[in-house]
Amino acid sequence: MFRSFMFDYLIVGAGLFGASFARIATDNGKRCLVIEKRDHIGGNCFTKLEKGIHIHRYGPHIFHTSNEVVWKFVNRFTSFNNFINSPVALSQGELFSLPFNMYTFNRLWGCITPSEARQKIKDSVSAIILRGPAKNLEEQAIQMVGPELYERLIKHYTAKQWHSDPKDLSADIIKRLPLRFTYNNNYFNDIYQGIPNGGYTRIFDLLLEGSEVEVCRDYLSERASLDCLAHKVVYTGPIDSFFDYKYGKLGYRSLRFEDQEFETDNYQGNAVINYCDPEVPFTRSIEHLHFDPPAHSVQASIITKEYPMPFEDEAIPCYPIDNDVNRDMFRRYSDDAKHVPSFIFGGRLAQYKYFDMHAVIAQAITACHRESMPVHC
Repeated sequence: MFRSFMFDYLIVGAGLFGASFARIATDNGKRCLVIEKRDHIGGNCFTKLEKGIHIHRYGPHIFHTSNEVVWKFVNRFTSFNNFINSPVALSQGELFSLPFNMYTFNRLWGCITPSEARQKIKDSVSAIILRGPAKNLEEQAIQMVGPELYERLIKHYTAKQWHSDPKDLSADIIKRLPLRFTYNNNYFNDIYQGIPNGGYTRIFDLLLEGSEVEVCRDYLSERASLDCLAHKVVYTGPIDSFFDYKYGKLGYRSLRFEDQEFETDNYQGNAVINYCDPEVPFTRSIEHLHFDPPAHSVQASIITKEYPMPFEDEAIPCYPIDNDVNRDMFRRYSDDAKHVPSFIFGGRLAQYKYFDMHAVIAQAITACHRESMPVHC
């Protein structure tokens, strides 16, 4: 039973947006009730200690940002190690550096200098007839790196991830992938980067300290009784379900995670390996101990393979499907959300957008500022 007094905020979801909002609100003397549908806090950032290894239960999360305020905010709750995200891609038995850089071009074409690599791409692109701006992911990728690299490292991986022909996907998806003509294999360009020492879940414990937290609570099934407990509701769940799918269901791709344990302290030699061949059913394998090395030596390693799958039933909504139908549907839901009094909508599900972690925290900080609550760093 909840106490009879009212809360200032009912926060639906204990992920990054909800937990960050709760921390700032609590710092400003507000009373927060945080409810979470899952049986744990932390959303998709949740990490669990197994065999002395912090497992990224919903796929790898590498924190990176150039936002000084966000960096100072998260460093209140943890210290970060010096992990650099440098995934590799496996294609036809050969390993290639990601993001695309001089190591990639050297491996594929034997290029030594940036001018050689630029010329190789220029020559290969000029042989393809492309008129005007790229209309889809395939055209965008070919314009960036040429048809050979596209066929080898992008086409089949993307088709597996989205279960769609890249010709039917938005060009914006591939624009997230860095392209460099240097021997820099750091995936991110941000000033700050790393993995929290001790895993992500500990951060959420501290973000939610001082709030009342209830897990295994489904807001939408208890909405009438929950809404009256607080002056305002912070909603971070799927925006289409909030409005009872009145305009239809927004599309997502989901993931299935399969773990394997090996009696070794180093199984694949890298945190992330992408599998680009179409006959391999999973897209990547994760070796968690490379993110945050165990405090003590262990002769065990846990590998997680990621299998893309449709979003249905109880699957996790991972990646919004960016197409005209979903964009129009979300616009209508978003317009309706603007006219719901005493509600704040935030986070990737309520905004129907794939956000990096730092962007979600920045969103929460902005929302708190609108509530006249400054962030304390």
